[in-house]
Amino acid sequence: MKLHELSPAPGSKKAAVRVGRGLGSGLGKTSGRGQKGQNSRSGGGTRPGFEGGQKPLYLRLPKRGFTNIFKKEYVEINVGALERFEAGTVVDAVLLIECGMIKNIRDGIRILGNGELTKALTVQAAGFSASAANKIQAAGGKAEVI
Repeated sequence: MKLHELSPAPGSKKAAVRVGRGLGSGLGKTSGRGQKGQNSRSGGGTRPGFEGGQKPLYLRLPKRGFTNIFKKEYVEINVGALERFEAGTVVDAVLLIECGMIKNIRDGIRILGNGELTKALTVQAAGFSASAANKIQAAGGKAEVI
């Protein structure tokens, strides 16, 4: 098979409907929009949640709670995910980003205790759960809070 021999599956490509191209097309003159009104105009229509001028539901309901803008957001990684590294490796934020386990650090990395660890690793993170720190130390590694 060559590139010039490739073609889409039969029935998968459909021509676009060309509105406003004469009476014989079935979608001429008003182009399927009806006669008058908001939706017949260019730029017409309403935003999502519009209720015809009535106060919308999302404004009628009471506000509840608040968002703490000082809240710390940690990236959480389980101990079992660290098994992929070789023994003696220093696992830190830079290494985790390079290997694609995380995309960004946010407010720090927190290691959680799900999974098993058999290799001695030095793990540097902003926090550890008690079970995660125990598993890292039981495998002969170190859990360093930075």
